[in-house]
Amino acid sequence: MKTSLMKRSVTLVATLLLTATGPAQAHFLELIPSTDIVTADSGATVTFTIAFTHPMAGGPLMEMAPPAQFGVLLDGQKQELTAQLKAIKIDDKTTYETAYTIKQPADHVFYLEPTRYWEPAESKYITHYTKVIVDGFGAETGWDQLVGFPVEIEPLVRPYGLWTGNTFRGVVKQDGQPVPFAAIEVEYRNEGGRVTIPADPFITQVIKADASGTFSYTMPRAGWWGFAALIDSSAPVQGPGGEDAGHELGALLWVKTVDMR
Repeated sequence: MKTSLMKRSVTLVATLLLTATGPAQAHFLELIPSTDIVTADSGATVTFTIAFTHPMAGGPLMEMAPPAQFGVLLDGQKQELTAQLKAIKIDDKTTYETAYTIKQPADHVFYLEPTRYWEPAESKYITHYTKVIVDGFGAETGWDQLVGFPVEIEPLVRPYGLWTGNTFRGVVKQDGQPVPFAAIEVEYRNEGGRVTIPADPFITQVIKADASGTFSYTMPRAGWWGFAALIDSSAPVQGPGGEDAGHELGALLWVKTVDMR
């Protein structure tokens, strides 16, 4: 009887500790199009949902200030689209949405620079320079164009038309140069909590680039995958109270996988 009671007490304490600490969650800026491949059958208009959140855990959302810039890189030319963003409140947090009509056969590199976010729990700012590529009408050219962000992932694999189980490869760059042994966080966008998380380390996959800044990851499930290469800025910054603070720069790229049927 005493042994059974002790077991139940240990189980209860472990449950309370897990609930109190919560899972470790990485920040990801979601820039998710309604499709990554535009065809005559799909229609030319692509809608975007934009949020700052924890994709694998399904939240919570974080407040997102108006982005510093949002646009599309097309045939080497940038088109500014920031004014077309519409703020939407979800769970009392600001997210954004917009739509864009593809008008020509070409790969469209959509990019977003957010206003930097202050994370009080880590005493640092976070800026995730985010991209997603949409193929327009089967052109399949231009998907490796670089926006020119301070930190950026250059894809070495065409970042659309990917089957579940394909391996994605990219090069982490800072100021146009490869970053040796850069740390990359990988998360699945777990819509509707379809994937059960057995333990905290499964939330965020953590990999490192090699000496040339190149990394690879094999995606085991259909859906959207975010790759965030994280680099600490060397430039001094001050926190909201004037204190010394860190500044995390993230090169973030979203790719989608599809099951074979």
